[in-house]
Amino acid sequence: MPSIRYIAAGLAAVVIATPVLAQTCVQPAEKTAFDVRALQSQLMVAALACQQQDQYNVFVRQYQAELGNAYRGINAHYRRTAGARGQTTLDGYITHLANAHSQDGIRQGTNFCRNVLPLFTVALAAPKTTEALAAVAVQNNLANPHGRPECTTATPAARTEAPARSRTNVRRVSAKAN
Repeated sequence: MPSIRYIAAGLAAVVIATPVLAQTCVQPAEKTAFDVRALQSQLMVAALACQQQDQYNVFVRQYQAELGNAYRGINAHYRRTAGARGQTTLDGYITHLANAHSQDGIRQGTNFCRNVLPLFTVALAAPKTTEALAAVAVQNNLANPHGRPECTTATPAARTEAPARSRTNVRRVSAKAN
């Protein structure tokens, strides 16, 4: 029979690990942002591989506000979960995401452009909300390798949001840089 010390140590590990998981899991708004970023990345890869830069530019101009909101949401997630390494982690995610979509294109070979080009039509027809763009990504089963579990319960740490930033502190992000 296990001693009380082992049981207490196990319970302490669970209690300590729970807030850590709550801080690293993906909140619903962050999940939406990750999905929007996956859509943007897939369209960017399609634009480059299928000579559809004009279509991609139309998409970026049409959804500039929504894409900016998604980028800020992902940035906030990585600041919250990685602290000082947030920007490095964000950059790694964006690179990993683009590579995943590029590899998908390579696997599809000559069928890639035929398969992915209708995504431009669907994306450009979506309502101008981050939720609608996220739904396009989810419905099209786009790769999204953020590697974080979705939050399942709202713990005090999980409900903590990034503080609102004043308009003067908002960094403008070029669509090409995203």
